[in-house]
Amino acid sequence: MKIVRNNRFKRDYKKLSFEIQKRTEEKLIILSQNLAHPSLRIKKIKKTTNIFEASITKNYRFLFEINKNEYILHRIGTHNILDKL
Repeated sequence: MKIVRNNRFKRDYKKLSFEIQKRTEEKLIILSQNLAHPSLRIKKIKKTTNIFEASITKNYRFLFEINKNEYILHRIGTHNILDKL
């Protein structure tokens, strides 16, 4: 599956430490290969139609949407990004 980063995700990503960026890239490779991989701990976001959350670390998450043959990345940050949807 193709991974597409929207502008908001790109802005969020730039604010992260190098270590979290590196861990994010590792998780995105896993996402592109296996949506059901247990390390991603994917959950559907309540009250949305097609937005999901995946874990990077215990404290960091990214939000994405599944659209045909691509994952569209919307937000990345600490767990409070869910409040900014």
